Amino acid sequence: MLYFSRFKMILIWLAVAATVVLAAPNLFSASTLAKLPDWVPKRQMTLGLDLQGGSHILLRMDPNDLIKDRLETTRDEIRTLLRDAKIGYTGLSGTGRTVQVRITDPAQIEAAKTALKPLTNPVAAGLFSGGSIQEMTLDDSEPGLLKFAVTDAGIKYRTSTALTQAIQVVERRVNELGTTEPIVQRQGDDRILVQVPGLQDPQRLKEILGQTAKLTFQMVDQSMPVQDALNGRPPPGSSVLYSQDDPPVPYLIENRVIVSGENLVDAQATFNSQTNEPVVSFRFDSKGAQRFGQATAQNVGKLFAIILDNQVISAPQIREPIPGGTGQISGNFTAESANDLAVLLRAGALPATLTVIEERTVGPGLGQDSIHAGKVAGIIGSILVVAFMFVAYGFLGFLANIALAVHVAMIVGLLSLLGATLTLPGIAGIVLTIGMAVDSNVLIYERIREERRAGRSVIQAIDTGFSKALATIVDSNVTSLIATVVLFWLGTGPVKGFAVTYAIGILTTVFTAFTFTRLLVSIWLRRARPKELPRAPVTFIPPGTKIPFMGIRRWTFTLSSVLSVLSVIGFMTIDINYGIDFKGGSLIEVQSKAGNADLADIRGRLTELNIGEVQVQQFGEPNDVLIRVGTQEGGENAEQTVIDKVRGELQDQYDFRRVEVVGPTVSGELAKQGTIAMLVALLGILIYVWFRFEWQFAVGAIVATVHDVVMTIGFFVITGLEFNQSSLAAILTIIGYSLNDTIVVYDRVREDLRKYKRMPLPQLLNNAINETLSRTTLTSVTTILALLALVLFGGEVIRSFTMAMLFGVVFGTYSSIFIAAPLLILFKLRPQATASDEEKPVGDGKAIAT
Repeated sequence: MLYFSRFKMILIWLAVAATVVLAAPNLFSASTLAKLPDWVPKRQMTLGLDLQGGSHILLRMDPNDLIKDRLETTRDEIRTLLRDAKIGYTGLSGTGRTVQVRITDPAQIEAAKTALKPLTNPVAAGLFSGGSIQEMTLDDSEPGLLKFAVTDAGIKYRTSTALTQAIQVVERRVNELGTTEPIVQRQGDDRILVQVPGLQDPQRLKEILGQTAKLTFQMVDQSMPVQDALNGRPPPGSSVLYSQDDPPVPYLIENRVIVSGENLVDAQATFNSQTNEPVVSFRFDSKGAQRFGQATAQNVGKLFAIILDNQVISAPQIREPIPGGTGQISGNFTAESANDLAVLLRAGALPATLTVIEERTVGPGLGQDSIHAGKVAGIIGSILVVAFMFVAYGFLGFLANIALAVHVAMIVGLLSLLGATLTLPGIAGIVLTIGMAVDSNVLIYERIREERRAGRSVIQAIDTGFSKALATIVDSNVTSLIATVVLFWLGTGPVKGFAVTYAIGILTTVFTAFTFTRLLVSIWLRRARPKELPRAPVTFIPPGTKIPFMGIRRWTFTLSSVLSVLSVIGFMTIDINYGIDFKGGSLIEVQSKAGNADLADIRGRLTELNIGEVQVQQFGEPNDVLIRVGTQEGGENAEQTVIDKVRGELQDQYDFRRVEVVGPTVSGELAKQGTIAMLVALLGILIYVWFRFEWQFAVGAIVATVHDVVMTIGFFVITGLEFNQSSLAAILTIIGYSLNDTIVVYDRVREDLRKYKRMPLPQLLNNAINETLSRTTLTSVTTILALLALVLFGGEVIRSFTMAMLFGVVFGTYSSIFIAAPLLILFKLRPQATASDEEKPVGDGKAIAT
């Protein structure tokens, strides 16, 4: 194990050097890197929106708009086809997903079916089975009545094509804003994810994305006063529409569209040469110019309405024909609103309304604060872990610390190479892996000490220690990796960033702790030729410790059972403090522009807005405030209205640092995904442990893990900490950590079962736990030190995550000793164990070993 060929040593050092080179650009600013030669690697980690600021917006397309448009098109097609075929009809109408028409002459029914056959013909759709789908079906069961219904496949086809078109429109709109590296991508069948880093005005982005921007030019119906139309009924073929003025002005508009926004080829924000007011100049294509010229020539002296999303922007009088296909749209524009309208018109109209169902916006100030907090927590956590390892292992601890530095460099280098996004929970993941990375070193070093105490030479002890620790390292890290993969699969945003960072950390841990540390130790052995292992300044667990853990197992079972029952009762009777991720609503973090925040004033002002339940609390510093607004009955649009109201009320005195809005649709999905993630992680771990051990070990590991999860949930109930997506990430990480601890104990139990064939099980378990107690204690301490740095210096945003992790690590250590191990007795892993056997001293194992 300690021999390395020259070729293998070169490969290892090259791998280390490569990761250091890949990680190095993150130490320099972008301006400094720009001055370096082109061959120097310059790729840095991509910062998540929670670190650099920006907006994450999830949009959902409303299929009802598509169905409505399809029905209107179908009615027009039926009218045209029957008229062309000279077939009389009546009662042409549409409701729900059906359009119906009654043929007046029974003798013409077959002719009508033939004329309307194109409506039910399959349409090409390569993504669907068979290459085509039938959009509409015909029901002629009632004599003389033809009913055309939109099929589910037709709706799916229309939604898919409309979503593709909408993505292109959204991309054009976002790119027109001049933002850097925006992300616009499809999510599922009816959603679009938009992420815009570094955006200064998220409200403007939402307004631009939320507008359908369907532009039409229609004639104003002047056949009767609009007030008469409001009091009675508008003339056939006309409707009443309102302007964007305050108060709105009604107009009687002909339904016939003269020309639409589809014929626009350009739109620019300019200023009127006479009034110097902001206007939007537009230009039509040849077809649009022809229609526009004809309409203006035929209607000189009449009013011509310019309509955007069923609202009248302006209704100027046509003074003369306009044959050139150009014109201006005037209204109550500011320079910015004129520019926004030009952006919308250039990008094109959306095929259907897009609703914001989730919004997460972080201001650049909060992002910089989060980066600073993450750096401070990382530095302090690293110093604590490095110092502890040196105190616990002396020179071997120094070698472990070198490997730890390479471990961090490898994480940063791989994140940079893969282009993965580093989020605030991701920084927490790096700090956490610093604490847990030394676990493999602790396992190896403790095994080396044990082999040395057993009488082996220094070289033999080191070689055997590395060999025997390998299986345990792999088993313990695989269980953590299973939980992390599940977290990546079902997580979103920053939580997924944590999963990526943590997974990379787990993989690099195995390399740095086993391969790189082994190389360093082998180099030290060849050069120093030591006669004894380096002494540690402090011995935390004395060799030969013989604590009778199994003697108090009934007490620990009782204690854990009582606490678990209380946690479940508390969860069922006391409302856990769910975050908006799981119950919907709005979360807003604001910072006072001058002096401390006045919580009572904010609470009073927001209560007057009639926006439902409002919670206001201090968040970290006295000038920081966290505002929670309960979910709104009006759905996703009502959630966005709340943000507008709060912003309008507070923006003069407070800076908006963070805004998160989760509608009822997304919150329900996140709750479901969280439950599935927990079950899938437990099932995956059960299968792996069952495969690697006997069934008693697998069931014992799962019971101990469920115990830790229940305890952690009870912790959230008692403390009132917010339970959100990051809390779920903490629980899944605790599952991995708890199993890591349990696997180490179980691996030693399995080894001792082979070694001591006749030893009573309680005595064997005591022996195994005492043998691994030093490793368990030292790993827990290093992880707790890293977590303490996160709790104290990592900032308020991830406080619930770090607090839950700290609690989970403590209880995970407890359960691996007092729950997982004693369960093997309950499951009769070695049936011959009797009550009298339990009283034999721990050290009797050697006397009866075979």
